[in-house]
Amino acid sequence: MKITRIFAHRVLLPLKEGRYSWSGGKSVDVFDSTIVGVETNTGLIGYGEVCPLGPFYLPAYADGVRAGLREIGPHLIGWDPRELAKLNHRMDAALKGHAYVKSGIDIACWDILGQFTGLPVCTLLGGRFGDAVRLYRAISQEAPEVMAKKVVGYRAEGYTRFQLKVGGDPDLDIDRIRAVSAMLKPTDRLVADANTGWTQHDAVRVCRAVRDVDVYIEQPCLTYEECLAVRQKTDHPFVLDENVDGLDMLLRARADLAMDVVNLKISKLGGLTKTKQVRDLCVSMGIGMTLEDSWGGDVTTAAIAHLAHSTPEELRFTATDFNSYVTVSTAEGAPQRDNGFMKASTAPGLGIRLRKAAVGPLVVEVR
Repeated sequence: MKITRIFAHRVLLPLKEGRYSWSGGKSVDVFDSTIVGVETNTGLIGYGEVCPLGPFYLPAYADGVRAGLREIGPHLIGWDPRELAKLNHRMDAALKGHAYVKSGIDIACWDILGQFTGLPVCTLLGGRFGDAVRLYRAISQEAPEVMAKKVVGYRAEGYTRFQLKVGGDPDLDIDRIRAVSAMLKPTDRLVADANTGWTQHDAVRVCRAVRDVDVYIEQPCLTYEECLAVRQKTDHPFVLDENVDGLDMLLRARADLAMDVVNLKISKLGGLTKTKQVRDLCVSMGIGMTLEDSWGGDVTTAAIAHLAHSTPEELRFTATDFNSYVTVSTAEGAPQRDNGFMKASTAPGLGIRLRKAAVGPLVVEVR
């Protein structure tokens, strides 16, 4: 089997709530996503998706995905998409860095491998743990009472995990954490995600001010060293996200006892192949995980579901159903939220069928 064509569609994903806001005044109204296709000489086509959270979150941006595909695509024509380690080695040799560019190709090749073997990607990633995957809901940054009201609404939909967007004015963030916490049951879990938005001294102050609240503190500061300093001054459970972008940082953070949970974003790490490496190491070391990506629609949600469902339940802190946040459906067969949970498809590959009318014309084509 050989790759004969790599192509991509640009898809705009408006948000059901109109706007998503987080630290530092950053916000997005419409997400700019790229659905990547990999076609083979056997007729099999696999799909992946890459959707950066705007150009101001991680070192990634939407047009960069498309430009990167044009650069790397010619180096992959004629290669076997089933040989995933070899393919990733080839991508890394052809394009240094830019992990997010490679992610869509890698996911699409896992989709092809699943279709070829007749197995769901979940099975190929290690097997299916449990009946369903528990989801979290991200709560866009707004006034404390508005965020608390939204949490009540999402609890009614079955969510029991909430990622509260903070990282703004520390006094207001303290109010946000307390207002939302007051709405939760003891069995719910609350994460205060600053998305690198606090200075070190403000982060320490917030942690001390909510010492009596059952809340996880996520990525309070920009640098790893600042986050570690905050971690050492609080007894709250601690989550790292933006700083962990590969095995080297995971191992450093583990040695420093810098976190209790780590967020694994597929595109930040370069695709399912490399995310699986990090995931499996976390399993060996007993580190809890949130399995997700920076953003996306149906294709990304399918990839997340397979990764999460193949992760042991005791270390699967939570996962994300991004397709429930947006107004556009790009694929049939994608996982759908059911009372705060989702399931990976049992069909071969990712188990999706692209809605061609929803994705628009090609913006990249390499043969």
